[in-house]
This record gives sequence, C-alpha cells and structure tokens, in this order.
Amino acid sequence: MRLATWNVNSLRARLPRVLELLAKHDPDVVLLQETKVAADQFPVGELAEAGYEACHHSAGQWAGVAVLARRGLGIADTRAGLPGEVRAEEARWIEADVPGLGVRVASAYVVNGREVGSPTFDEKLAFLDAMAARAGDVRAAAGAPLVIGGDFNVAPTDADVYDPGAFAGATHVTAPERERVAAILEAGDLVDAYRAVHPDEPQFTWWDYRQGHFHRGLGMRIDLLLVSAGLAGRLRACGIDRDLRKGTKPSDHAPLLADLQDAT
Repeated sequence: MRLATWNVNSLRARLPRVLELLAKHDPDVVLLQETKVAADQFPVGELAEAGYEACHHSAGQWAGVAVLARRGLGIADTRAGLPGEVRAEEARWIEADVPGLGVRVASAYVVNGREVGSPTFDEKLAFLDAMAARAGDVRAAAGAPLVIGGDFNVAPTDADVYDPGAFAGATHVTAPERERVAAILEAGDLVDAYRAVHPDEPQFTWWDYRQGHFHRGLGMRIDLLLVSAGLAGRLRACGIDRDLRKGTKPSDHAPLLADLQDAT
C-alpha cells in the first residue's frame, strides 16, 4: 500500500504536477489539500483518465481537500467537514473508506493561525481539537484502521524546522499547537509515519517561495501522515519527494509518501 499527501496550492494550477506524481509513484491513495477549486471545477475527468476516482470538499478559491484512490480500490462512506470546526465553509476536512485497502483515510488542511493570540490562532487550536475528537471517535468505533494526512501547519518538534530560533514566538511551533498534535496521536492511537521510519533525520515538506528558501534548505516539516498503530508495524518506507518541489509551477510543499506492507 502506498499513501501520499500533498498540499498542491491550487489543483488547477498544479494538475500537471499531480498527474506527474501519479505516474511516477503509482500511489494507491493520495490526500490533497489547498485544492482551491469550486466543486463544479474539480478535475474529476482528468483524474479518471489517469486511473483515479476522487471525492472532494471544495470551497472555491480558498482551502479545499480531496481523496484520490486508484481505480478498483473504491471510495465509500465519505464525510465532508469536521464536527467542532469554526468555519465549516472553508472545506478543510474530508474522510472516506477505501474498501480495497481496508482503511479509512482523511485529508486535513489545518488553519494557518497567522499570529499567536489572534482569533485565527484560536480557530486553529479549535480545529486541532476537533481533529483529536474525531480521531478518538473513529478509534472508538473500532472500524477500519485510520490514516490522517495533510498540511497540519504545525512542526511537531524543533527538529522539524531549519532553525528553531528563527520561529520563536511565531505560529507553527508553539506549545499549544504541538500539544494538540500530540493529542491527535493519542486520541486516535496514531503514529507519525515519517518519524517512525526516520526517528532522527530532519527533512522538510514546505519551503517559502521567497528568497531561495528551498535551495538554501530553509524549510519546515508541517505535512504529516498519521497512521493507526496497527498499520505502523507494516511501514516499510516514508519519504519526501523533493523533486516535485522543483521544476515548472511547483507548489511550495513537496509530497510525503509512505509504503506499507500488504496485510497478511
């Protein structure tokens, strides 16, 4: 099983790069964020031609999330929106079963937060709280194993930023944000797939477009794949495709991919 998550920063602008990801890696499931398309403009046809069906939660020019599944695996029991989120109209959460893999997956685009102490920061914390509650509900239901992937807009530890001092007092690295990511892991009995495979290796998934940050290695690891503990034992690899941050019209994020052994 191969899983991928990617904040594409506009699916219409980045569709050729998404098709490149599909052709290059042949993932079973792709979780997309910041699709920035209206519901009637989501490229269902182009993705179908590439061999993928999709479900999506779209809100026009802002936010937007989607789940892609390789044809034949199926998408069922979709659920858009997250109980407890402050602005449901922003389309930041979608989840679905993938019957062919026996997993439930969710794509999340967490509120940025802007400035610590601002109303938007409070909305970010509320969204993370809602994610923890939902992860706990799915765990309690004892259904299919859960995967949550997406742009969390939180670097879980200081090892996930290029220079902790450069972010002092800023969003993405505060204790309240990190505590809530830890609460999601605990509530859902989830494991950070990248850290399970690379406990000490610093790698990043996001780099500012400005001032050559990507080429200078000035990034953050804010895109995560969280997998149920039962799935974590099947992890074989987890990595970041930096090449898809290069080239024509790149997103400011790179995709994160994880490989798991098939269930026996």
